[in-house]
Amino acid sequence: MGNWFDKEPPPPVVLVPPLFDFPPLAARTRMLESAYNLLFGKLALKCLFDDYFEEARHFSTRMMLKPIDDPRVDLVATVSGPLDNNTDVVGNATFRWQGDVYDPHTFAELFVSNTEPALQVRSCAYHPRYGFGAFGIFPLIPKKRVADGVMGLRYGSGNLSFGVRVLPSALASTSLKSDGETLQNAWLVSKMGCLTVGVQYEPQYGSNDALNYKNIKNWSCAIGYGVGTGSPLTPSFNFSLELAKSSQFIASFYQHVVVQRRVKNPLEANEVVGITNYIDFGFELQKRVDEAKESNNIPDSTFQVAASWQANKNFLLKAKVGPLSSSVALAFKSWWKPSFTFSLSATRDRAGTTACGVGIRIENLREASYQRADPNFIMLTPSKEHLAKGIAWEVGKRPVLQSEINAGNFESLPNELRPLDKIF
Repeated sequence: MGNWFDKEPPPPVVLVPPLFDFPPLAARTRMLESAYNLLFGKLALKCLFDDYFEEARHFSTRMMLKPIDDPRVDLVATVSGPLDNNTDVVGNATFRWQGDVYDPHTFAELFVSNTEPALQVRSCAYHPRYGFGAFGIFPLIPKKRVADGVMGLRYGSGNLSFGVRVLPSALASTSLKSDGETLQNAWLVSKMGCLTVGVQYEPQYGSNDALNYKNIKNWSCAIGYGVGTGSPLTPSFNFSLELAKSSQFIASFYQHVVVQRRVKNPLEANEVVGITNYIDFGFELQKRVDEAKESNNIPDSTFQVAASWQANKNFLLKAKVGPLSSSVALAFKSWWKPSFTFSLSATRDRAGTTACGVGIRIENLREASYQRADPNFIMLTPSKEHLAKGIAWEVGKRPVLQSEINAGNFESLPNELRPLDKIF
């Protein structure tokens, strides 16, 4: 009886909700893209500025489904269009095969759409031991006699990435082609500690000869400073400067913050004393630096600022501000199997007109299997509860889960919370 009264209370628990969309869906096909276009915080900023901000007076639906019997395959289908009519509705679907469930770098996809291209194959084969990979994008039912496909070779390691993307239709021609007609782009990116530098060549300007590389408008360069492991459980910071095509200066900043706040929820057990929140903030400034005359559609400079707050596993609030309009979005997600997400966004332009957009998503690609933290995952912000006598806050002053993450050990985490692969 005495043992029953002397029983220690259960240790306090901090809830760690899953992120709404991690890893990003665009990361699954990043091996088809230039590493230059995805690094320097570009992928994170794109998700922050675009996700759940539906176009005014438009709707979008997306289904991401995977069969239970064969987790190597999945299907992603989207339908979007205006709310007032059905004339411009766009629908497409992607069937994906991935040989290794935990390796998204070797895959094959079949893409179908009611727009051009109607049928397309996208595939990549990557050897992680040697770091080399080959990829291709090929339309199967082109309207034109010559298909506009893309082939490429790449190398990726923890500190270096380089590769090229070429047009196979130009390679198949017997006549001598210029680099602008054969080469789509080439990139070289290197990482040295927290510093990342890169350069990309895209032959779009100049004469139709093999000397387009001498035109500085075909070159872009960037430098970025970033810290963080890439796991959403740890904070990250990225600042970059880019000179795009020697005509546009771009400065961007992105920060992912992990905060823990106290929570008093009558629906939770008594030992639940806190919850982890995720706050993201991003800023991007673009300014033309060439002497070309400005057109009515291209302003001399523009900027956008966005922030998001995930309060728990169910609610996400986002807002962004730009020179032409401001938007706010609210998303609700239920972690059923499959999960269901409903989002509503409102956009107010400079003229004072407000319009709404609606989004619906159904998904079972990512699972929420990490809602409750390890008992030793204590609050990072000191509070008086740390000093309470007999309470389990003192058990493991170095939190097991937190210290392992800081050390780069993510083996105990679900795949959805681990960093993206370190290869560029």
